[in-house]
Amino acid sequence: MIARKPGMIAGVVAGAAMLLFAQQANAAAACASPKQMDGFKTCADVDAANKEGALVIYTTDPERGTAELLGAFNKMFPSIKTSFVRLQAGALYAKLMAERRANSHLVDAMQISDLGFVLDLQKRGGYLHYISPEMAAYKDGYKSVPEGYWTWGTIIMAGIAYNPKTVSAADAPKDWKDLLDPKWKGAISVKVSNSGLQHVSWYMLRQLYGPEYWTKFAKLEPKAYDSYVQQFDRMVNGQDKVIHTAQYSGYLEFKAKGAPVEFVYPPDGLPAGPETWGLISEAPHPAAAQLFMDWLLGLPGQVAIGNALHLNSPRDDAPPPPGGVSVSKLKLIFPSDWAAFIKTRPEFAEEWDKMTGLR
Repeated sequence: MIARKPGMIAGVVAGAAMLLFAQQANAAAACASPKQMDGFKTCADVDAANKEGALVIYTTDPERGTAELLGAFNKMFPSIKTSFVRLQAGALYAKLMAERRANSHLVDAMQISDLGFVLDLQKRGGYLHYISPEMAAYKDGYKSVPEGYWTWGTIIMAGIAYNPKTVSAADAPKDWKDLLDPKWKGAISVKVSNSGLQHVSWYMLRQLYGPEYWTKFAKLEPKAYDSYVQQFDRMVNGQDKVIHTAQYSGYLEFKAKGAPVEFVYPPDGLPAGPETWGLISEAPHPAAAQLFMDWLLGLPGQVAIGNALHLNSPRDDAPPPPGGVSVSKLKLIFPSDWAAFIKTRPEFAEEWDKMTGLR
């Protein structure tokens, strides 16, 4: 018989208790019998959500589309008043961190496209653990580990866009390397370095073509903008001819308005990344937040976000945004190691800011 010290036994008992607690918490979060709503299932207390009567989200998405998205939710749940704050990813995360340091809890759910911030918030215990029954429709790679802290709500991707009124189809770029042609000097735009999609594009094209790709690209003197709206506005108005790393949802948005825009799907693939959603711990309206997350991840929410923001759903059973192509039919290229990708942010920001004249 092996003698065990009391501390050892206590440690084993404590470990077993923690494991049991985690299992019970997961079971409670998942709920045994989700309620069937109109097009989605929920584990939220719907009565409590209606009594809370409010929902606050933080997002990096454009204001008009976000208002339309929340309007679709409010139409189904009219007693829940919705509001939002929209900022770029870095500013949004800084705002959340400042509020948490001040013990001020104002937000229920957050969408952010930078996985570095997402993983940092998870490490800090900033997400509310809630396993939506709709998460079953999402691939494991699109969810937090353990499941229930955050989920990819949409997939954003980048290709090439040009104005057919200023660039002929014969002269238009056909692949990423075509954008290194000196004829695009001074007539090509990109996003600034705080764009998560721009970081993914830099990283993936660097892997495909080597760091010399961006060294050559820098000679074109690209202009950097904070928003894809600025990029497309300038191209439509003839100020720029092409957009490198053109956001697909931006193309669909401007195409729907009847703007002269064409999109190129480079054969080597479209760099892509997630817009990640999660519920915030100590949320002021936790029941409404859970109900919103179930709706958003369900088909009604995925259709609404496609209509409002022209974004693609990660769900295989969801339709593409109007005028768009389903992600299952596109060649998307993601970082194979997100942790390694995140570590390159300082290098990317330094190179990008220098290239675009911001440093």
